[in-house]
Amino acid sequence: MTQVRGATGQRDGARTGLRRARLGAFGVAGVLALAVVLLMAVATVWPGLIAPGDPDAIAPRDAFAAPSLAHWFGTDESGRDVFTRVVHGTRQSLGIGAAATAIGVGIGLVIGMLAGLGPRLVDSALSRVIEVLFALPSLVLALLLVSVMGAGVTPTLVAVGLATAPGYARILRSQVRSVAASPYVEAARLEGQPALFVFFKHIAPNTLWPLVAVATLGVGQAIVWVSALSFLGLGALPPSPEWGAMVNGGRVYLVRAWWLTLAPGLAITVTAAALTVLGRRLGRVGAA
Repeated sequence: MTQVRGATGQRDGARTGLRRARLGAFGVAGVLALAVVLLMAVATVWPGLIAPGDPDAIAPRDAFAAPSLAHWFGTDESGRDVFTRVVHGTRQSLGIGAAATAIGVGIGLVIGMLAGLGPRLVDSALSRVIEVLFALPSLVLALLLVSVMGAGVTPTLVAVGLATAPGYARILRSQVRSVAASPYVEAARLEGQPALFVFFKHIAPNTLWPLVAVATLGVGQAIVWVSALSFLGLGALPPSPEWGAMVNGGRVYLVRAWWLTLAPGLAITVTAAALTVLGRRLGRVGAA
């Protein structure tokens, strides 16, 4: 009885130590990043809760009002409240970034799994394709794809997703091959377990979690790229409250009204930084 209690206590202590290790890996920065991401998620789903005004409501008499208690981020050339537009633009910027990442991860998942688990000939062919695409900077590849498909929100979303797919495929291929060659997978195969059981029991769980952390990083990166394309006039265009489009519209008045570019620029920076920190913390938690 004493031995059982001792074993139970050791097991509980090990679980407590594991939880503490994971919490320590997450850290204060991870908690702050998570809070920012949750706030952005609220702004995406329910922007009226944070900024109940109309982002397209114009007030010519209030044009170019500097930041104040009445207008936290000032107003633009039409008298529209910049804070309201930034909050309501979260749905477009974060939504487009997340959708582009989902496209990239989906394509990378298929290619990475085929390359990592398929025959050597398939692996060699897909690896050459991945290397060729990966040799091009992703933003340059996205620009090339947008130039072929045309400007607009949908082409930008698809272009960024396709441009990021080779990176996800390369990471997943490497992870799959590493897990497939691990001792516990070899032991499962030697025991005669079915291939599908081995895949879903051992390979998939140990390869998809690192991909979740990388995809979280990818959302922040995709937001920056989508905003860059919008700034160049290839994505959403003014008067859309999308952050890149707002920076594009505000650059004309940069000397007169600096807040028109500062506010959406800060939103892009803070969101991308929070997602980057959160993605890295998730990777640490998974490794703990």
